[in-house]
Amino acid sequence: MKNKWIALILIVLLGLLQYRLWFGKNSLAEYKAMQSQIQTMSEQNVRLKQRNQLLRADIDDLKSGLESMEERARNELGLIKEGETFYRILPKES
Repeated sequence: MKNKWIALILIVLLGLLQYRLWFGKNSLAEYKAMQSQIQTMSEQNVRLKQRNQLLRADIDDLKSGLESMEERARNELGLIKEGETFYRILPKES
C-alpha cells in the first residue's frame, strides 16, 4: 500500500513537471519564440551596423574635404559651379 502512494506521488510530480515544461512559465514554446526574436534582432543589428558604417564613412568624407560636400550639393540640391552650363535631357513623349 505504501509503495502505491509513493508511486502515485511520483507520477503526480512528474505530471506537474511536464506541465511546467510544456505550458508553464519559461516553457519550450516560449524558448522557441525567444530564439525567433533573437534571430530577427540579430539580422536587424547587422543591417543597422552596415548603415552606421556608411554614415560614418559619409561623416569622414565631409570632415576631410570639400569634394564630398560639392558632390552632395550637386546630387541632392542640383547646384552647379560658376561658369558651368546645366543641361536637362527630357525623355521623348510618346
